[in-house]
Amino acid sequence: MSFYSYKNANPRCCPGIISGDVLAGLNERVCVQVKRVYDSGLIQDQLNDKDITILNYAVVPPCTCTCAGNCCPGEMPDPPAPVPPIAFESCRSSSSQGALRNLTIERLCDRPCFARVRGQIDIPIDILFSDSRCVQYVGQGIVTQPIDVLLSIPDEAIVPYCIESMVSAICVSGTYRGDNVFRLTICVTAAIKVIAEVEILIPSYGFCTIPPSEAFAEN
Repeated sequence: MSFYSYKNANPRCCPGIISGDVLAGLNERVCVQVKRVYDSGLIQDQLNDKDITILNYAVVPPCTCTCAGNCCPGEMPDPPAPVPPIAFESCRSSSSQGALRNLTIERLCDRPCFARVRGQIDIPIDILFSDSRCVQYVGQGIVTQPIDVLLSIPDEAIVPYCIESMVSAICVSGTYRGDNVFRLTICVTAAIKVIAEVEILIPSYGFCTIPPSEAFAEN
């Protein structure tokens, strides 16, 4: 079974929707260490004709070409360079975490607890392309999204806050320009969060009862 299996005989001991009195079963206050989100904002942008240089590349398995020595390019210490013409296929972000840099936080005198947050987010992306031999390659690059937003910032305390970003990028179109440079149109989504790791007191129903796992069966 699982927490959400219809075969679970005791749903009161598992996470899920509460039915009836929500206070029934509360028996203690628990101190938990969590990341508290003080504020968060979403940025959605389309970057048109953005030149992205791939930093490295590799052959995409499985290999369907015939190679010298009965090995595929991806299995060689240094994969052979793509043979022009090179055709762009697709690209998307390779991680949900963006790298913030040149970050500045300016508190506003007329809006207490708010600040202007500026900087850039570096989003790692994988670019899929193929050469004249129909061999597929994947190259790694970085697309940069500027940010300039207002966020609620907590007062200075013993526990420091930090700014984090959750990102996603998907290519709409792209062309190869030469010298490992692709010109891309990219849709970028970034969630900027003000986070601090804190200890919070919460009401508790006690410990979870973990049910036995349910083996998969075709029937």
